[in-house]
Amino acid sequence: MYKRILLAYDGSEPGQQALLDCQEIAQWSQAELTLIAVMPLPLSVIGPEGGVYDEATQNEEKARHQEILDIGLRRLADKGLAAHGEVVVGDAVSEIADFARRIDANLIVVGHKHLEGWAARWWRGSVSRSLIADSPCSVLVVITR
Repeated sequence: MYKRILLAYDGSEPGQQALLDCQEIAQWSQAELTLIAVMPLPLSVIGPEGGVYDEATQNEEKARHQEILDIGLRRLADKGLAAHGEVVVGDAVSEIADFARRIDANLIVVGHKHLEGWAARWWRGSVSRSLIADSPCSVLVVITR
């Protein structure tokens, strides 16, 4: 039985479907529900040599991610579910797995959209696939097409 569920939420179509599935699982199992939005560390590119940290960009991005997270939390609250959330900064797979360890999650839920063509899949990579390998608990990948 799932007692603590972690949803990695980004507001995308797959993320919204994952939110709906997560809501049903949480209601059924009476689990504690936590949402996180993972924000990559914002760097301003200055050339092929690298980039620099930009605090103003980070603040804007954090506010945008917080707004997305708040929308997800409101949707759950409208369905009668108490949930809490947090914006985290870093690599998506590492941050999700570390957060799951921190809250001792029994289930991680992520959305995933099948990409058309091998080039798109290769270029983007798969957070879901990497997360399954690094996860401290079960992972539910909610697929949309």
